[in-house]
Amino acid sequence: MDGNEDNAKATADAAQAERVTGESDANAPVKGAVAEGESAPDRGTEAGSRTGSAAPVSTASTEAAEDRAETDQVAEGETAIATTQADTEVLRVQHGMFGVKGSGDTSGYGGLSRVIDFPAAGQPPYGGWWDDVHERMTSLATNSSDIIEKVVVHRGEITFHVVRSQIATLARHLRDDPHLRFELCSSVSGVHYPGDAGRELHAVYHLQSMTYNRRIRLEVSVPDADPHIPSVVPTYPGADWHERETYDMFGIVFDGHPALTRILMPDDWPGHPQRKDYPLGGIDVEYHGASVPPPDQRRSYT
Repeated sequence: MDGNEDNAKATADAAQAERVTGESDANAPVKGAVAEGESAPDRGTEAGSRTGSAAPVSTASTEAAEDRAETDQVAEGETAIATTQADTEVLRVQHGMFGVKGSGDTSGYGGLSRVIDFPAAGQPPYGGWWDDVHERMTSLATNSSDIIEKVVVHRGEITFHVVRSQIATLARHLRDDPHLRFELCSSVSGVHYPGDAGRELHAVYHLQSMTYNRRIRLEVSVPDADPHIPSVVPTYPGADWHERETYDMFGIVFDGHPALTRILMPDDWPGHPQRKDYPLGGIDVEYHGASVPPPDQRRSYT
């Protein structure tokens, strides 16, 4: 075989490979393209797209006015930042990365402004098996509001906001009901919203049904002044260390936990480090008693 034949064969092989690759890419399944299993409620979602809209972000330089005043303006639609949906719950407007007032900070994020809001509550029907799960959950009480405060569908996921006193009973029901079978609690975590008056501390539970291949999220909100929530460890023993970490980092007290002690910080550690009102800290340096202050206390040089 001479050189010309070798070149012709190489060209033909390359063309064949390109054709096969193109066909393979065209036939490859796209996540979300087929509505099946736990994605059934999202049949109307286009493949590769995301449901819901992200909170708007403006990098324009602004004066750091009081958060409460700007929050009122956002609610009334009087500020350019207010491009969120009208039915969302606006908590506040955050300036910069660390909430610095006045001169800004040295992080480079001093001009950032962002609306902090909650997605709007949804109304039934929610779609697919979500309605079945909601119906089975609310069957525990005559009035659904005695169990579920609200239901939020956002970005293709469903969250049930549960009445604090009902979380332990509902967790057992979700696990044992043959129509639900949420056998796994994969995570218990906390969130701190200082602007959510009377509901500052949130505990979030991620549940999965191995039987039906379904996932849901539960959320319980409590006031900072009374941060007690019934433990789900009797139902989900794997939540033991998760509840301990949530207590350690956020100060949520899980009543009925078999041994609720700190898990990351020393037992005598003051405060709860992942709360938003916890000091950001600083660094002591060995130079005539000087120190590097935390980011929210640094002077701006711009």
